[in-house]
Amino acid sequence: MRKIAGAVQPGLARVVAATKPQVKRLARAVGPRLARITRASGTRPAGPARPPRPSSLRTWQYTAGAATAGLALAAGAVTAAGPWDANGQRTAERDRAAAPERAGGADHGSDTAKGEPSPAPSAGSVLTGLGAATNTVKSAPSGEPAGITGTAVTDLLGPLLDDSALGGTHTAVVVDVATGRRLYGTGADTALTPASTTKIATAVAALSALGPDHRITTRVALEPGTREVVLVGGGDPTLTARRKADGWASLRVLATETAKSLTERGIKQITLSYDTTLYSGPDLHPIGVNDNLARVSPLMADEARTDGSAEGPVTRVGDPAADAAQKFAGFLTEAGIKTSSHGTSKAGSRAETLATVSSPPLSAIVERMLTNSDNDIAEALARQTALASGGPASFAGGADAIRAQLAALGLPMTGAGFHDGSGLNRDDRLTANLLTALLVKAADADRPGLRPVLTGLPVAGFTGTLSTRYTDGAAGVVRAKTGTLTGVNTLAGTVVDKDGRLLAFAFLAADTTSPQEAQEALDRTATALAGL
Repeated sequence: MRKIAGAVQPGLARVVAATKPQVKRLARAVGPRLARITRASGTRPAGPARPPRPSSLRTWQYTAGAATAGLALAAGAVTAAGPWDANGQRTAERDRAAAPERAGGADHGSDTAKGEPSPAPSAGSVLTGLGAATNTVKSAPSGEPAGITGTAVTDLLGPLLDDSALGGTHTAVVVDVATGRRLYGTGADTALTPASTTKIATAVAALSALGPDHRITTRVALEPGTREVVLVGGGDPTLTARRKADGWASLRVLATETAKSLTERGIKQITLSYDTTLYSGPDLHPIGVNDNLARVSPLMADEARTDGSAEGPVTRVGDPAADAAQKFAGFLTEAGIKTSSHGTSKAGSRAETLATVSSPPLSAIVERMLTNSDNDIAEALARQTALASGGPASFAGGADAIRAQLAALGLPMTGAGFHDGSGLNRDDRLTANLLTALLVKAADADRPGLRPVLTGLPVAGFTGTLSTRYTDGAAGVVRAKTGTLTGVNTLAGTVVDKDGRLLAFAFLAADTTSPQEAQEALDRTATALAGL
């Protein structure tokens, strides 16, 4: 952390010093309005000793206050500080350089009454201005149509994208988010393998189908007239068996509550089975056994990791559901319940629920997926999207549901092909046009529920898969999802240029020979956009 902060501190200091007058003017302009709205909404600007939010409020009740603070971006503050989160703080500076108070692009506080995380606030949009309609995010200059020789964006990107490190085929699109106008496009409708930028599509589809407040429940049921207890997988990819749950659903808590319910019924010895029937089809991804993804199961703990890690590639257990059930049995034993194993089963319709635990809101899960490029979460969200759409929770069903959700949003689907939710499948196909359209849709003022797609993007030089990139470039002003497979390098996200304009971009390269060189070429291109 000290190393990263040291690397970026000089750049941050230069940016802040150069734009200090704008920040002061912004503070004077929005201060009274922010104070009025935060009083009305029950929220307040970030600072020490922030009380928990009432559990009765839902995401949309925080929108007004969070939007006004977060939309400092729209009033021009981005010139000084780069991307702003849903509470109006610069994500990069807060998360690493200024000793974070909380993590992520949105605030997931805790509801102390229930011991569960509160719903995430969702800013209205980075496009909506403060007060009068004239206070909007700056638009990029109209200029000539995209691709015309002589335009600023074309002159800037052309040579950078012609870098041999980007292989024999590359496509790119840049869009002014405020207007939706395309500023640059080459091969915009050419579908290429997107790798992990597929997760942007998965995130939009899941949020559209389920909503940002949706939680995934894992439950324990008692079959009537028996002592058979069934651990029922609900598809929560963040369920944890760790002693410290850090706000995620806890398998230990579930066991404690189950033991309490059983004791109240005078039951001290049970037969434990587990139910994985929520999902269908193959559980092994077409890439085969791989350290980047466990077998896809509706019941797993800690993504079936074998080393205690929380992200990144690692060997997984062969049967995630059996592993979770075994750990659950151990926790029941610790709680005074003797267990014997029955293996797999299906909870009957008359089974009585003994206990449940629920995930954080979907908004938090989406952010974690995007920030860490989490393949296990991505495949789980594809199946959850399929279930919400009435389809089978399988690789094929998830892919079909993602496509259907995006088509219903009116997004440009020409050439798009989905075969999974993570982008590990090389047969996936997306266009630069679709990727930028997804980002613009996530910034739509009429769709605040999609905001986690933007707040979850890794911050250049600070978080997730971009934490070690851009430390000497556009740290803090580029937010982007990375994508890497053998011969494939992609990058899609948003950038704030030096005049405070918010741009969405997508760069896809195929037939690359050096992942490192291709990655550096993409980073240089995104950095150049920040200097427009």
